[in-house]
Amino acid sequence: MTISETLAGALGLGAVNPLEDFVLSLVGAALVGTFILLNTAVAGPWAKRKITAAFTDRIAVNRIGPFGLLIIVADAVRMLSKELVIPDGVDRPAFDLAPLVLVASALLGFAVIPMGNGIQLADPTVGLAFLFAVASIASVALVMAGYASNNKYSMLGGLRAVAQNVAYEIPLVVTAMSVVLFTGTLQTSEIVAAQAEPLLQLGALSIPSWYAFVNPFAFVLFLAANMAEVGRNPFDTPEAPTEIVAGFQTEYSSVYFVLAYLGEFIHIFLGGAILATVFLGGPAGPVLPGFVWFTIKIWAFFLFTQWCRSAIPRVRVDQVIEIGWKGMLVLSFANLLLTAVIVGVIV
Repeated sequence: MTISETLAGALGLGAVNPLEDFVLSLVGAALVGTFILLNTAVAGPWAKRKITAAFTDRIAVNRIGPFGLLIIVADAVRMLSKELVIPDGVDRPAFDLAPLVLVASALLGFAVIPMGNGIQLADPTVGLAFLFAVASIASVALVMAGYASNNKYSMLGGLRAVAQNVAYEIPLVVTAMSVVLFTGTLQTSEIVAAQAEPLLQLGALSIPSWYAFVNPFAFVLFLAANMAEVGRNPFDTPEAPTEIVAGFQTEYSSVYFVLAYLGEFIHIFLGGAILATVFLGGPAGPVLPGFVWFTIKIWAFFLFTQWCRSAIPRVRVDQVIEIGWKGMLVLSFANLLLTAVIVGVIV
């Protein structure tokens, strides 16, 4: 059930014509987009600081508003009120579009994510393929930002980021395909539905048939590749402050920097949403509504990324690429082959 059908049912409209369906879809997209942006607004300026402070035995923000929550508003005003500095010699169209493309690629991915309680913007039969396709558009934004900045360090940072994305995009997709072998479909709602039945019943305890339990090796591979895709430790080399003056976003300021920063955190939540959909049953969970469980799962992934950021040292850029091509790629194809044998011969 898509969100337009859910809204039509909630409003008591019954059968709707194409125009009403289009309007309801726009309203649903606005609601989903607002939900994602609110989560990102809390995660970036506030939660990230609080989590890092907890790991490093500091206090973090606590002066502006209750628990320092109004730092979100203060940071927004501070960043958006700064002067937008455009360096000489930039390729202006590409420079202007890169932050927008970065944000749009992440937001588009949520269009096919089932969030529970009938909240899904679209449910195409090739949903998982669409999901990976639009998420990978971020690589185009990184190249645009690095090239258009007219800065050799930004260019190198953008190329390193794209090299990392390419190295880990293939293991990510190949590992996800091992789940498709189990489900026999690319439709995200069907992948979630296939994980609804219990895998094992031990008295009152029921272990769900989430693919994280069915194939834990694939889950670990997907999690590691996902961390590299969203640029979190130990794979945050392309954007690390100690590496080529922070990478592709060096020349961005004011609202452009905010968009680049926003796109980075939306991609983290999108990574968590993909992980939840493919391996953790999507919005499935006991007692609480599905939408609540979906929110808990994407925040659990975000907390995990921040834990790794504080606990795991980053590796060199050559090691990042080597791990992707020589390690993750081989293991992901081995997992796909083993899964194919299990599904074809045993299941």
